[in-house]
Amino acid sequence: MPLYKSVKINHNSAVKIWKIEESYDELIEPLDLKPQSLERVLGMKSEIHQRGFLSVRHLLRAFGYSDQDLYYDEFGKPHLKDGKHISITHSFTFSGVIISDREVGIDIEKQRPKIAIIAKKFVDYEFNYLNVNSDDYIKKLTVIWGVKESLYKLFATPGMLFREHFLVIPFMLEDSETVAWIDYQGRKYRYTTAFLEFEGFTCAYVVPNE
Repeated sequence: MPLYKSVKINHNSAVKIWKIEESYDELIEPLDLKPQSLERVLGMKSEIHQRGFLSVRHLLRAFGYSDQDLYYDEFGKPHLKDGKHISITHSFTFSGVIISDREVGIDIEKQRPKIAIIAKKFVDYEFNYLNVNSDDYIKKLTVIWGVKESLYKLFATPGMLFREHFLVIPFMLEDSETVAWIDYQGRKYRYTTAFLEFEGFTCAYVVPNE
């Protein structure tokens, strides 16, 4: 399947999402992978991960980039050679990429009841407005996780903890955006974040300022 969804955030930033329906062979055939990427994908034991990796390269192409334009730093954070900022995610049958002139982060998660089991590991302040008995509890937990994961990818700083250093203010699912804070080592950072749902998945991302 070609591109599943595109979101133009502003004239400097956009999100693209791919629904992974192609086989491994269909995905890899049109790609020109650099040797390190080919070695990496061939070394993956799961075909789901292989197809996710390859679908991200198709998203790069949709943005006008190639695999050669992408590299990773010592923390595993992706970068583009032209200096633009990029963040990457994939989950089961979906992958996503956000590119901007500013620092960005993106995450896609499948909405699954088992997230409630680990909620105390990444939720603290947010329990003040969450209703564990509500029909949208799992969806809201998934948004909170996605927002915090997006911020973690943006900051790429070892030692940060979702529960202690990240805070998502109250939101409604129909709002499609909220504000989140990072409180780390005596400094506070404020971010506008957005989220959308599709086919039982949630995509959250940091909204860069113009």
